[in-house]
Amino acid sequence: MTGQVRTVDGRVAGRRGQATRQKLLDCLGEMLSSSPYRDVKVIDVARRAGTSPATFYQYFPDVEGAVLELAESMAKDGAALSDLVADRSWAGKSGWRTAEEFVDGFLAFWRKNDAILRVVDLGAAEGDKRFYKIRMKVLNSVNQPLTESIKELQAKGRVDKEVNPAATAGALVMMLASVASHQKGFQTWGVKQAELKPNLALLVHLGVTGRKPTR
Repeated sequence: MTGQVRTVDGRVAGRRGQATRQKLLDCLGEMLSSSPYRDVKVIDVARRAGTSPATFYQYFPDVEGAVLELAESMAKDGAALSDLVADRSWAGKSGWRTAEEFVDGFLAFWRKNDAILRVVDLGAAEGDKRFYKIRMKVLNSVNQPLTESIKELQAKGRVDKEVNPAATAGALVMMLASVASHQKGFQTWGVKQAELKPNLALLVHLGVTGRKPTR
């Protein structure tokens, strides 16, 4: 944890206080994985962390405030998703590898953060600007470098001039986000995870380059 951590009333938390605060966040994250967001109560989080509701309120105004802390931390980790796309080759076999690694990394991030991302999606869908900004921060980490990749291919004459790079990248990213949030649902259609990834990679490669991949 970097920088000073403060309590709700502005006091700087000591090492023990920081540890307690982090434990509350960890317990909340675990509870979101097994319980609906609306059912999570302060008293339950505090009990799970081995402390009291009063202690919880020293560090967070309410459950939503703590959830936002988790979401902000997740979004910071999401910045690393840009490495899956930025300055990567889309030519030949390298292009296919880029598409595969992009899809694999994106889906893995969503699985790892599934619980908090479900809450973020819910808040964003309900018009909460705080959750919307966090969601867009995660998506922009790949949308921006993907847009730049399409622009570069376009400048080299490898992508049709009529293609809008931002629109294409945005559509691909939103497609991936939707699929990533419903990965378990594909199983009900008889689609295994091992079958989903290469087909998604194919769609991404076609969307970026306009060409079938060289494998």
